Amino acid sequence: MITRLAISGYRSLRDVTLALGRLNIVTGANGSGKSSLYRALRLLSDVAQGRVVASLAAEGGISSTLWAGPEKFSREMKSGLQPVQGTRRSGPISLRLGFASTDYGYAIDLGLPQPSMSRFSLDPVIKVEAVWTGELLGRANLIAERRGPVTRLRQAKTGVWHESVDHLSAFDSVMTHRADPVDGWELLLLREKMRQWRFYDNLRTDREAPARRPQVGTFTPVLAGDGSDIGAALQTIIEVGDGRALDDAVADAFDGASLAVNDRFEVEMKQHGLLRELNVAELSEGTLRYILLIAALLSPRPPELMILNEPEASLHPDLLAPLARLVTKAAERCQIIIVSHSPQLVAALDRHAESWLIRLEKELGETIVRDRPAPPWKWPSR
Repeated sequence: MITRLAISGYRSLRDVTLALGRLNIVTGANGSGKSSLYRALRLLSDVAQGRVVASLAAEGGISSTLWAGPEKFSREMKSGLQPVQGTRRSGPISLRLGFASTDYGYAIDLGLPQPSMSRFSLDPVIKVEAVWTGELLGRANLIAERRGPVTRLRQAKTGVWHESVDHLSAFDSVMTHRADPVDGWELLLLREKMRQWRFYDNLRTDREAPARRPQVGTFTPVLAGDGSDIGAALQTIIEVGDGRALDDAVADAFDGASLAVNDRFEVEMKQHGLLRELNVAELSEGTLRYILLIAALLSPRPPELMILNEPEASLHPDLLAPLARLVTKAAERCQIIIVSHSPQLVAALDRHAESWLIRLEKELGETIVRDRPAPPWKWPSR
């Protein structure tokens, strides 16, 4: 389970370090930084997929995603006695992302490239990476590091540092290019854990949504990010997962209704008082979205971390309490981060004994965390 998350220099997240628990609820007003926090998590996941540089380029390049305010706020700026203005920089321009658990920690520092005439001169480059054991980076527990093109791995058996002869490209991560079963098995293990993080923010429910069409069904223990394989995912839960939990979740939300999957892997809903099942094409967007959330949260192959971005979208207020019960049940099997601006859903989730409320606010354009002390954190130096 991730216990600490650190983000520095990304959009409104000038310098944020969070403690995380089993069930985490991120909330705040519009523009407070919830979406930036969610996207920062996606960027961390993209490191393990080898596409963090491409993802930043898709957001407009690193220059468009960097914190736009001053490096530091003086006391006079915060009190309003002095206008907010740039100050002389004491550190390099960088975007830093990191997380830690009781087992391992990882951090990456991305920066601007050296000026050149290349068409790719705006691509961000990886300046520093570090992997360590435990929650806080230190000299004694560092097991892998990358500075510029040079990487070093500590050999597991002898503890001796081994420096790589083949220098890494500026856009290649140690997580993808130095993970191997011999010297880099810790990196390999951590990379696979990161690759299994699951994000749901684009569950389509419109009339042309793939979830409303017939499918070719195969064993599907993990629902796709857009919900396109919902029929196969539900049938997998029925056959090899917790079918009883599926029935309970549907009945809890829809007053005794039940689901079935036909031979074309289309979802059908049986409701009390109706003489026939409703085909997935007949379901409302809110009903279909809730069914998609059920399939995601009851996955027979739960990830170590699942992140849901505004799951309450399109849902009737009556469905928020059942959704909270479904989420808290799923949190018994995996760590969950929910980003939500629904006070009703936040309140229902916050009643859970293991919930961790993270309330974001904006102050001088910077995202700050209210009522939660920042845990200790140390970034690797350039």
